[in-house]
Amino acid sequence: MHRSAGHRRRKENTMTSFSTRAIHAGQAPDPTTGAVIPPLYQSTTYAQDGIGGLRNGYEYGRGTNPTRDSLQEQLAALEGGKHAFSFSSGLAAEDALIRGLLAPGDHIVLGNDAYGGTYRLINKVLGKWGITNAAVDMSDAAAVAAAVAAGNTKIVWLETPSNPLMKISDIAATAQAAHDAGAILVVDNTFASPYLQQPLSLGADVVVHSTTKYIGGHSDAVGGAVILNDDAMAEEIGFIQFAVGAVSAPMEAWLTTRGLKTLAVRMDRHSASAMAVAKWLRNQPAVESVLYPGLEEHPGHDLAKAQMKDFGGMVSVTFKGGEAAARKVAESTRLFLLAESLGGVESLMNYPSEMTHASVKGTDLAVPENLLRLSVGLEDIEDLIADLEQALGQL
Repeated sequence: MHRSAGHRRRKENTMTSFSTRAIHAGQAPDPTTGAVIPPLYQSTTYAQDGIGGLRNGYEYGRGTNPTRDSLQEQLAALEGGKHAFSFSSGLAAEDALIRGLLAPGDHIVLGNDAYGGTYRLINKVLGKWGITNAAVDMSDAAAVAAAVAAGNTKIVWLETPSNPLMKISDIAATAQAAHDAGAILVVDNTFASPYLQQPLSLGADVVVHSTTKYIGGHSDAVGGAVILNDDAMAEEIGFIQFAVGAVSAPMEAWLTTRGLKTLAVRMDRHSASAMAVAKWLRNQPAVESVLYPGLEEHPGHDLAKAQMKDFGGMVSVTFKGGEAAARKVAESTRLFLLAESLGGVESLMNYPSEMTHASVKGTDLAVPENLLRLSVGLEDIEDLIADLEQALGQL
């Protein structure tokens, strides 16, 4: 026993690098068989050793599950947080977070190019519950400070890079503006992933993810996550997770854990290929602009370079030919699949105005109709550029 405990301590002390934590946090070999991959626990309930005699705290699958617990430990380790909660989707995670921390009459400040689903949740669903909101340009620190000070703001909601305009916002400065007004800063870190950006270390109070995207990485498991350090807030969110029940299912949690173990190597490749695609696109006559923070001309380039490890796999592009040109390109690619979502090994093409952001059409958050959003996958870069070249050749 003494030797085993010592071995565990030595192993924990070596888990300082990201990839090591991704592979080993919450992933101890099965104590019964020594299997290096922990079992998938599909059980919905757990036998009790007498009434109230729970084995290691396990009672019912909505409340606890060993596979989900392992993923939550893994997520907390990678975001540098104390607590992590895994949900059935990114929006379920956001809903639990907001309902756990806010009350009717409270106010949220969010970006004016936030993900359409987030805005729909806050404005149309939680708005009926008495939650108000204001949308501002989150890359404008003065505008953020003014919006936060003007209302009963309890949450400042930040995406950086933003979806789909790829704006970069200063996490530390936004956290200061939120804290000065007595609010908390929530950062949606989905586009960057924990590998490229660590919002909690920059002053954010809460990190949210759609784990469906880069964390899962294989387009085969829908999920969401909330990660934070504050014990009191974690207790509220944990209560909502249990009481409402939008937990990640065991299979989805297991698949997400599997994907998370390769996040670092995938993000390196996503970032390198996205940079190559962005540089190629900006030289095409049909292109109006390329929105990618890795390009030196991007207005947020220096800030992204300071608070991110690399620039990620998402590229947005606008076309001189307007909506017709964007639609034509979106429907002409072969490797870039026309589909919603992002962050998988396969490259995807999205027309946000009618797809991921259709819910904000006609509002201040509406996406330009000549814009396409590219999720650059892990295919050979020569093949991806050749696909884009033949698609643009259709114009």
